[in-house]
Amino acid sequence: MSFKSLTLASAVLLGSALAGNALAGDAVGQAAPGFTLPLRGGSAPLGLDKLHGQVVMVNFWASWCGPCREEFPLLDQMYKKYKGLGFTMLGVNVEPESNNAEGFIAKTPVTFPIVFDKDSSVSKLYHVEGMPSTVLIDRNGVLRWVHRGYKAGDENEYLDHVRALLREK
Repeated sequence: MSFKSLTLASAVLLGSALAGNALAGDAVGQAAPGFTLPLRGGSAPLGLDKLHGQVVMVNFWASWCGPCREEFPLLDQMYKKYKGLGFTMLGVNVEPESNNAEGFIAKTPVTFPIVFDKDSSVSKLYHVEGMPSTVLIDRNGVLRWVHRGYKAGDENEYLDHVRALLREK
């Protein structure tokens, strides 16, 4: 393989990686894609537009995801602490069947709203490639931060971003 074809191949791979990561680069600072999904418990669907005026953390998760299991209780603590200040959390389960999600929530209960993205339409809209993936949306509906994955300590970074957005008016 020549240097020129190697460079072209590298450029194509890099372009593909960047395209797959479009949400992280291109969409931050733009209006967050709107969506409406069925809310756990069978009540009326919940739309992102209903949360306008709040700082919204959207966490994409699955019951089979180990890091999701680890961060869920921490996310709930964050939700409980800051919900009175204009913060809300929205857990978006990405599994085609909700039975496993319901079983997971029975063992790891949370107080923040859970919605179901059974056809992955919202996950695709947000270019979710792995679990968990988390986005922060400001009070004006602008996508401000994207985080992929979870490891112990990431919640401190979440909190830094949440607190900064809550201070904005």
